[in-house]
Amino acid sequence: MSFDTHMRRGHPIVFSLIIFFCIIELAIAAWLTSQFNAHHNYFSLAERDRTRFLLFTSIWTIVLSGLYMFFFFSIPDSVFSSVASHIFFLFLTWVFWTAGAASITAALGGGLNCNTQDVFVYCGQLNALLGFAWAIWIVVTFAIFVALIRGLTAARRGDGIRGSM
Repeated sequence: MSFDTHMRRGHPIVFSLIIFFCIIELAIAAWLTSQFNAHHNYFSLAERDRTRFLLFTSIWTIVLSGLYMFFFFSIPDSVFSSVASHIFFLFLTWVFWTAGAASITAALGGGLNCNTQDVFVYCGQLNALLGFAWAIWIVVTFAIFVALIRGLTAARRGDGIRGSM
């Protein structure tokens, strides 16, 4: 099989996986945000604000990944389905997930042991938020490496990075 065939099969799989994990992250972050807003029982402003940032990052990733999947299949020759556009979007998304996952990790002190701590009210949910943030970061990192490889092969082929994925 050629690399183009792998891209046609792999693109929707990777982007669907990103969207699936982001929906879970969205649900957890939205629930935590609503609890923090209603009860004001967050441990610190860092915990509250970083949860909100992960909520934003989840929404950002779901909406734009869905659009990129649409452009990939519906308008394969558009600017939005180009290698350069994918690299730009994935890099910006990677920066958001790196910042979000690292900041929530720092706010929680590297993760929580729910059996021994009594400071954080929503220990299990915060651990899930942390775990899914890093899982999404891993998948986005993989996607950006594939896009970079695709860009290199397209440039060597003569299409340049403006060519379609």
